[in-house]
Amino acid sequence: MIWKLLLTAAVLLGAYGVIRARIRADRVARGLEPPRRPVFPPGAIRLTALLVVAVMVIGSAFYLFQGWLTDHEEIQVQVINANTGAITLYQSRRGSVDGRRFRTLDGREIRLADVERMIILP
Repeated sequence: MIWKLLLTAAVLLGAYGVIRARIRADRVARGLEPPRRPVFPPGAIRLTALLVVAVMVIGSAFYLFQGWLTDHEEIQVQVINANTGAITLYQSRRGSVDGRRFRTLDGREIRLADVERMIILP
């Protein structure tokens, strides 16, 4: 929730800055105000923006790669029948476990009954 408020505030501040800059540029063009030197050189601003975008792209790629590694991790799944106590072991990938069903490494899809419990082992 706080991020929505911060995003809204950032958009409002950005719009305020753009409108203020346009009004100032119009006043300079009319000769009502002398032109100012920029605080930062334009090349430095462009370089900073490119670095920020590069860091964001690299961070996103790293996050996606970490999620892919986690999803492809091989795990053991124990299925325990609560009535009989029988234990069955399966090999699966972490990303293929979905609620009360999962897909094994050899392609079988297992769906658990109401009396069965699943334990995920590393």
